[in-house]
Amino acid sequence: MSSAILPHEKQILEVQQTIQQLKEQNKNNPVWTQEELLKMEKKLEQLRKSVYSQLKAWDRVAICRHPQRPHTLDYIQNLTEDFVELFGDRTFQDDHAIVAGLAKIDGQKFMVIGQEKGKDTESRIYRNFGMPHPEGYRKALRCMRLAAKFDLPVITLLDTPGAYPGLSAEERGQGWAIAQNLLEMSRLPTPILVILIGEGCSGGALGVGVGDVIGMLEHSYYSVISPEGCASILWKDAGKNSTAASALKMHVEDLLKLEIVDQMIAEPLGGAHLDPQTVYANVKTFIKDQWAALKSVPIEHLLENRYQKFRKMGKFESLITT
Repeated sequence: MSSAILPHEKQILEVQQTIQQLKEQNKNNPVWTQEELLKMEKKLEQLRKSVYSQLKAWDRVAICRHPQRPHTLDYIQNLTEDFVELFGDRTFQDDHAIVAGLAKIDGQKFMVIGQEKGKDTESRIYRNFGMPHPEGYRKALRCMRLAAKFDLPVITLLDTPGAYPGLSAEERGQGWAIAQNLLEMSRLPTPILVILIGEGCSGGALGVGVGDVIGMLEHSYYSVISPEGCASILWKDAGKNSTAASALKMHVEDLLKLEIVDQMIAEPLGGAHLDPQTVYANVKTFIKDQWAALKSVPIEHLLENRYQKFRKMGKFESLITT
């Protein structure tokens, strides 16, 4: 169990610690039989399934933001070989919130681009908490153009609370940079695989989120705004974040129905932070399967399908009364 305990995990941790203590005591003074300990472990597993089957939307947001949840650099380290990072936007500077580079996955070359939040205080400040500046989006676009030039597929990993909203970003054209990426990615002549590995907030995520197929980890979320931001605007009360999280319909089950994303990528029971290796394996399988399906599609068909995919988003119902 991770050192950062979420509220819904406390009961599980208490039972787990009790069983561990009994096992330790049993080494010196055998009181409990092996069968009794096995029954306790089965009850612990039943408790886990019960707790995780009743998670609310806000509980899943907490899982998505868990400090031990794997980030972009973790996926790069565990999925790729021969990763060579590329830096800078050739206009202003390098943005540390965006990691981009050339890599191989089981021998197949890819351009990998992802948003990185950092793991501790020092790295989070260095990565600007995963909030890119305009130069980050320009760096990502530069790398995508390079991938298209050499016929390399692109993988983007989304994990951001949003693009940086500060004055410096606005002065350097934050909105323009994101809009330019949307335009260019919609017609980039190479396959693009998009994977939501954590938070996917607003245009900050969408700025590297246009692709041919969108996969989404089970407890990640994809939304036009954070639950806290939504609650502050609608109810003038950030404390109603739980209500907002439920109302936003931002988890994978709802987004599959709305055809915003294409596939759920399973996480281990309780979230990716409890068993990262399983998540890496599931993401790798997704990448290999989708690449196998996309690599033979003619570019003109690929671009038309990509256009139609995003063109049909935005369903609504209207009630006409007389």
